[in-house]
Amino acid sequence: MNYNHANIEPKWQKIWNKKKIFNVTQNISKLINTPKYYILDMFPYPSADGLHIGHPEGYSASDTIARMKRLQGYNVMHPIGWDGFGLPTERAAINKNNHPAKITKQNINNFKHQLKRLGFSYDWSREINTTDPNYYKWTQWMFLQLYKKGLAYLDNVPVNWCSSLGTVLSNEEVKNGVYIETGDKVEQRIMKQWMIKITNYAERLINDLDELDWPTGIKEMQRNWIGKSTGVTINFLLEKLNTTLNIFTNQPETIFGITYCLISTKHKLLNKIITKKQKNEVNKYIKSNKMQINTNYYKDNTGVFSGSFAFHPITKLKVPIWISNYITNDYETGVTIGVPGNNKRDYEFAKKFKIPIIQIIDKVNNVIHQQKTGEEKLINSKFLNNLNILQANNKIVSYLENNKHGKRTIKYKLKDWLFSRQRYWGEPFPIIHLTDGTIRTIKTKDLPVKLPIINNYKPIFNSTTPLSKANKNWIKIKYDDGKIGYRELNTMPQWAGSCWYYLRYLDPKNNKEPFSKKLETYWMPVDLYIGGAEHAVSHLLYTRFLHKVLYDCELVSTKEPFKKLFNQGMILSNSYKDNTGKYYKSNDVEQRNKRFFTKKTGLTIITKIEKMSKSKLNVINPDDIIEKYGADALRLYELFMGPLEQVKIWKIKGISGMYRFLKRVWKLIINERNNTLSTKINNDVGEKDKFMWSLLQKTIKKVTNDTECLHFNTAISQMMIFVNEAIMKEQISKQTINIFLKLLLPYAPHISEELWQRLGNKEILSLDNWPKYDNKYCIDNITTLVIQINGKKIDTIKINKKFIESEIKSLILQKDTVKKIINKNKIKNIIFVPNKVINIVTKLEFSKQ
Repeated sequence: MNYNHANIEPKWQKIWNKKKIFNVTQNISKLINTPKYYILDMFPYPSADGLHIGHPEGYSASDTIARMKRLQGYNVMHPIGWDGFGLPTERAAINKNNHPAKITKQNINNFKHQLKRLGFSYDWSREINTTDPNYYKWTQWMFLQLYKKGLAYLDNVPVNWCSSLGTVLSNEEVKNGVYIETGDKVEQRIMKQWMIKITNYAERLINDLDELDWPTGIKEMQRNWIGKSTGVTINFLLEKLNTTLNIFTNQPETIFGITYCLISTKHKLLNKIITKKQKNEVNKYIKSNKMQINTNYYKDNTGVFSGSFAFHPITKLKVPIWISNYITNDYETGVTIGVPGNNKRDYEFAKKFKIPIIQIIDKVNNVIHQQKTGEEKLINSKFLNNLNILQANNKIVSYLENNKHGKRTIKYKLKDWLFSRQRYWGEPFPIIHLTDGTIRTIKTKDLPVKLPIINNYKPIFNSTTPLSKANKNWIKIKYDDGKIGYRELNTMPQWAGSCWYYLRYLDPKNNKEPFSKKLETYWMPVDLYIGGAEHAVSHLLYTRFLHKVLYDCELVSTKEPFKKLFNQGMILSNSYKDNTGKYYKSNDVEQRNKRFFTKKTGLTIITKIEKMSKSKLNVINPDDIIEKYGADALRLYELFMGPLEQVKIWKIKGISGMYRFLKRVWKLIINERNNTLSTKINNDVGEKDKFMWSLLQKTIKKVTNDTECLHFNTAISQMMIFVNEAIMKEQISKQTINIFLKLLLPYAPHISEELWQRLGNKEILSLDNWPKYDNKYCIDNITTLVIQINGKKIDTIKINKKFIESEIKSLILQKDTVKKIINKNKIKNIIFVPNKVINIVTKLEFSKQ
């Protein structure tokens, strides 16, 4: 029987499922004496119809580690679930004119089917779904813990409002004034919203990054997003007003270069600062620029003079106050100084509006365009002249504090987390607003507050939310004391349920608490977390924050949730589009004659490597690949394409090559003519064949080390080398093959289990043990020698480096390729270069046949 993945893979998936091979006990007494390994995938959004070929890459990596760790004797926690709430799923439901609850259920069923076909060793008994009331009951409970600690509050705050979506968005979801997922424009509004005081944990979120085995880039992204900045808050007295503008700067040494100030359109003092003469012009400006928020620097930034001035705290000169779209109320204190001689953005603004520019750095007129070293000298700066930047900084800070013109300050760019949404598909808040303006929380025993079924769930696009259309009996609450209340009609953001899901996996059936403290203490932290880098300042940051809150509440035993984080690279695919921008499926392009595009229509096809997307018609369905090549081949290929962290390009030739490799493994062990074990498999002790036993030990060592380091591609390469050598052997030990199958199992589990059984083993291979290598065989005593006759290469031979010259010459002369030629010629000399070449010189020349 030839290798038939279509029969083998479903067979073993059924066996694993029936025997519950990968389920982990909840009995802590049975766990406690065995080491644990918690490996986690970022669980998928069931907003799409199904997985594409890029998804199994990270899942294959985590499953390979999980399977190896089980064989190494660990209790392995390897769960999966679904992040079903939030905007992605609701948008998908609207596009399909279906209810998000139905879409979520349908997509989860398909995702689950696809993951099971891939043979991942998940503990399906721990499956969770953030839209399940039994799950979001505890998400609501988490919110109540935040509220009790004073970390959740209602406030009228400037928010990112997306008119196209009819909801507010967090700062992390907005970039350059648009929603990062859709590109829809965002504007700022003042709205009463639920906020979470993540800023209270800013310092710990930065400091504890040093303890994590995370990619440097991710840690830097979080540091930059939190944006710790040490500086001074300087007090600027306002002209004609008995108050000050308090402006923070982390470069106080530039104080003598200040030629203007900027203020946000949302600043509380703005109306007092605007003069009557400038009022119309300012109002006109604000109206025309209200859509522009959180923008980065652009040369076309606009501005308008407020009409007022502030006094420089040292020189007492009047400094004009301007309003511009590049300063928002979220930027520091809503005001900033303009130092055009030291800052490119300020320079362009001053140049455009003809504001004075003072050079304050000596000898470097273009300092604003280059990186400063810190050794530059200050000029035009009174008592700071001739000091370098550090010296000037220290001196001016002391001066400002001593003269009560300023105060040392630490600022963070991080803002409090906007936690409410004006959408339907999310967790309801466990909050009741009483008519007297007070708030009551829902008791734990009355959780969950279930999301009511609303057929018309689409956003309303004003201050009202979709939940306002719920049954009045759900909205209005009458208390025994006669007080009347109304439910909170906003819902939580999509990150609410994903902030703590890794904890619910530990105890998913617990109805009395979110998780058992004993189980948490045993399993946490997560040893390895694999997922995309795109979640650096959203999911990963929010999760770290909530975990620290739970740590302060003594509900978890670790300060951080994820010990090691790894970001897999993206898998790209070919896109085909014509010169009008229309996309085509690859098979459409292949089936059509190229002349159709060029001569008949004038169209040409452009091929481009791009991210997989339905709109680009380049999504590859893993089901199609599994159908043709099998899950084992797909898993192997995705891990063999290159280093896990790199971006790769999908090539169908690669998967077919991996399929051929599996067929070679099959043919090594199975006689395909009669479907029995190959006659080359013997019962000898593996060590009897010194060469193959040595190669096996080296393979064990390399596969073990490379898998531990997530260098899957090189581990697979080593297994290929082993198989190629084994195929060339006339005989090979069953013991050697059995050990090799243990190495192959984490990568290609179905074929490994099948061949293990065919070799007569009774137990499930997945429950066996990981092999250990004998290091004495891993010392490389084997070398390849080139055989030449009269300087022409005719063959090679592998020999032990310990062989003496006479032994090597004797071996060479016994080789058929050598005997065929030199039998007719007399040997004149044999030249031996150790570990490199042996050249037989004959008295007569010969022609290689």
